[in-house]
Amino acid sequence: MEISGNEIADVVLRQFDAFPTKGKPLNRGAGVKEWVPLSGIVAQGKNSLTCLATATGMKCLPQNRIAQAQGTVLHDWHAEILAIRSFNRFLLDECYALASCQKQTSEFIRLRSPDERTESHFQPFALNDGINLHMYCSEAPCGDASMELTMAAQDDSTPWDLPPSINGVNPTTSPSTDTSPPSDATTHPLLQGRGYFSALGIVRRKPSRPDAPPTLSKSCSDKLALKQSTSLLSSLTSLLISPSNIYLTSLILPSSQHSASACQRAFSPSGRLKELNGKTWDGGYAFTPFSVLTTDREFRFSRRQALSPGEKLVPSNISASWTPLQFETLIGGVLQGRRQHDLKAASCVCKRRMWKLALEIAALVAVPRIERGLRGGMYGDVKGDELLRYRRSVKESVRTGPLQGWVRNVGGEEFGIEGVGI
Repeated sequence: MEISGNEIADVVLRQFDAFPTKGKPLNRGAGVKEWVPLSGIVAQGKNSLTCLATATGMKCLPQNRIAQAQGTVLHDWHAEILAIRSFNRFLLDECYALASCQKQTSEFIRLRSPDERTESHFQPFALNDGINLHMYCSEAPCGDASMELTMAAQDDSTPWDLPPSINGVNPTTSPSTDTSPPSDATTHPLLQGRGYFSALGIVRRKPSRPDAPPTLSKSCSDKLALKQSTSLLSSLTSLLISPSNIYLTSLILPSSQHSASACQRAFSPSGRLKELNGKTWDGGYAFTPFSVLTTDREFRFSRRQALSPGEKLVPSNISASWTPLQFETLIGGVLQGRRQHDLKAASCVCKRRMWKLALEIAALVAVPRIERGLRGGMYGDVKGDELLRYRRSVKESVRTGPLQGWVRNVGGEEFGIEGVGI
């Protein structure tokens, strides 16, 4: 069944409208109103559309605070990334319900038969057949897919001069009219989110104020581009669920946020990812590009919301994470109202709680090899487990290929599973 961008957008927007007031941007009074990006993931079945995850947010941790996160503070809660984390949480919750016999069947997840599993494709669960996944975003993803919009918003759109060297790497400038990927991506540094906006087709870090501590968190454009090869699954979830059919079918953007040339360059098989065409890897992974659709719907808390004379917009510091089973409001990457490094502040989508839940599921379905991998003493041990070598191979292939210049946001993996529930 062919689906339109408006139909997907409507499902996510209706779900947001049902959020409690505490999860929505505020009208601060005195002419000050808040805005926030919204993203959601929608499952398309044979005769229905179901929202499986919705999130708002626009912030991430600076690199100098990653080591302090200890698996309880989120590294990145831009709406797109938080929606994907929330989607992974929903999938794990469904696996847990099946494994613990709280459910006999799931509309979305099934147990794989033993003869489906191989050494490289070993996961005990899979997404049900016949489901397509779509993602709606109220704003163009930060990074490469929004550079033309960034240029158009400048009072002076004259390209900035690139410095001769950033972080010891000599950057190459792509003219602002060129939508092709750079000929040699190794010459590009990890540029700031909105800086040097005439350099196109390259990996960027999240945008931030010039006076803010720098982050190494990659832009949403780059992370979504990578997801076309790694699937929507996180490392932990990919130990339990087959990645083979968990790829986005489409990305939906408001027409006002859609630059055809930018999206073609950032995401399509004819843009910077063209060398991945037809690429497959062991473990059920394959380059699976999504299409980009548009909608004429506008999110009522977008930065394009109508303002009366004298009113102004400011970013909201509240983000929200929703699935059919969970709802949370977050500030600073932890539960609203909690101290950032208190274990009780840990969101259900944080690394430590997701790890704990994945381990519980592995024990219930009695797959000893997966359970042993998840019992690593530190989170870094789990990420380095042999079972994840197939996923690591995919990431390495893409990061040293079309997404060259990807600087890993290392550190902060020396924590255990203690102190939190599922």
